[in-house]
Amino acid sequence: MTQKNAGHLLVECLVAQGVTHAFGVPGESYLAVLDGFHVHADQISFVTCRQEGGAAFMADAQGRLTGRPGVCFVTRGPGATNASIGVHTAFQDSTPMVLFIGDVASDTRDREAFQEVDFCSFFGPSTKGMAKRVERIDDARRIPEYVARAFATAMNGRPGPVVLVLPEDMLTQTVDAKALPKVEPVEAWSDPGSLRRLRELLLRSERPFVIAGGGGWTPKAAQALQRFAENWQLPVGNAFRSQDTFDNFHPLYAGDVGIGINPKLAARIKDSDLILAIGPRLGEMTTSGYTLLDVPRPKQTLVHIHASAEELNRVYQADLAINATMNAAARSLEVLTAPPNLPWADWTAAAHADYEANFVPQALPGDIDMPAIVATLQRRLPADAVLTNGAGNFASWVHRFFRHHGLGKGHKTQLAPTVGAMGYGVPAGIAASLLTGRTVFTIAGDGDFLMNGQELATAVQHGGKTIIVVLNNGMYGTIRMHQERDYPRHVSGSALRNPDFAALARAYGYAGVRITRTQEFEPELIAALARSQGTLIEVMLDPEVITTRGTLSGITLSSLQKT
Repeated sequence: MTQKNAGHLLVECLVAQGVTHAFGVPGESYLAVLDGFHVHADQISFVTCRQEGGAAFMADAQGRLTGRPGVCFVTRGPGATNASIGVHTAFQDSTPMVLFIGDVASDTRDREAFQEVDFCSFFGPSTKGMAKRVERIDDARRIPEYVARAFATAMNGRPGPVVLVLPEDMLTQTVDAKALPKVEPVEAWSDPGSLRRLRELLLRSERPFVIAGGGGWTPKAAQALQRFAENWQLPVGNAFRSQDTFDNFHPLYAGDVGIGINPKLAARIKDSDLILAIGPRLGEMTTSGYTLLDVPRPKQTLVHIHASAEELNRVYQADLAINATMNAAARSLEVLTAPPNLPWADWTAAAHADYEANFVPQALPGDIDMPAIVATLQRRLPADAVLTNGAGNFASWVHRFFRHHGLGKGHKTQLAPTVGAMGYGVPAGIAASLLTGRTVFTIAGDGDFLMNGQELATAVQHGGKTIIVVLNNGMYGTIRMHQERDYPRHVSGSALRNPDFAALARAYGYAGVRITRTQEFEPELIAALARSQGTLIEVMLDPEVITTRGTLSGITLSSLQKT
């Protein structure tokens, strides 16, 4: 067997796992791995990012788009702590990911050496931690074992992030090991008894409702879910920021179950007599702060299907808990035979009618009509376009008014952090462009964009193209919304003095334009779609316009102030 540098072996292991891109910020602690990327440049690309948080977000987006672990490389200490936001996002969003950290040399460990951190304690695997597993590779001969286990752990059960720590001196060892074969995720199937019980519960129901989402969905699984819903004529809502799980144009679709939920949809879920939750954790955002379903025992009959046995009955005690991966669960559900007559046809039709009615906007001040802008996106973007966003009040516009065709059409089209991490949209969009070559649209707020706007340099360097809309209202909008409610007219810490975003984009190599009126948007979008380079469109939004829970499209800040 040929002797090789351990850093080169590590890259060969990634190639064996089917990885085509790795995202990261270079560090002297893993120079041997960087040399491995150079040697294997015809098989795998190292995407040089500008900040580790952006790199980790790109790896998270890679995991969502491919269903296999996204890969990120960072150096010790500051690099790893910067990347932790992406690890936390991957954990709460159930995204497969592997973070590789170049570490201090073995002979200086536990002395608080330069930039040393105890990564097992920092990322601590647990239900309250940031990673599913944290391991340190001290023996270069075991690199293939650790990498294969990391990929398996990241994909199996509830998908999530794994951290592998790489001592600098270990990476320069010479070894004769070879990469292990590609690891495939294990399918957990529903047991026949549970499926019979589920069918019995459906037959007893009068007002059933499906909530679909979470991690682990594939196009085939989404297609099987749609056939199941059609067989039983079930109303389906997509969990928070999983809006591409079920086709939003389908007559069975009832809307998204998350922040800013349609009040009629919230009432319908509360009034349901059977909730079939397929995939979501039923976390705080999907349950409207644990109010749509009572904790720990919902008044509705609850069937909870999840890929992780540990997640079932952890918060909500289900009447029927089924441990199954999404692909296996959906394929099992689609063969459940339905009776010829179902009593909830009117219930299902009314759920979809409520969703359609929720598209009617209300008049708001200023020269920018955000519902009209989103309608333009719907008309002009290709059906397989990827939409990305970070966290902030601005995201509600696309969540509310944009319709995803869904994974059932063959493509994942939404990348958005359920963990609510700001700065996600820009790097996630760049990763989507590099990985898929599809049209990518990112919506960002002014505060959100400045979290990771520097990654435009990454896009330009590596040939990525995205279209970014920055809504500039001169504030952290979500914080100001709550501030006006609780401390009216006491503005503190939420105001922003912003740069010229269009000029900043041009400095990075993007096209940059600014608009102040709705009618200016469509021609700029058409031009952006035609360009070979990326485009940033700065939209000057009236600070009075804001979105909030329970409204049709928005409110004014002044209306929030208490008298």
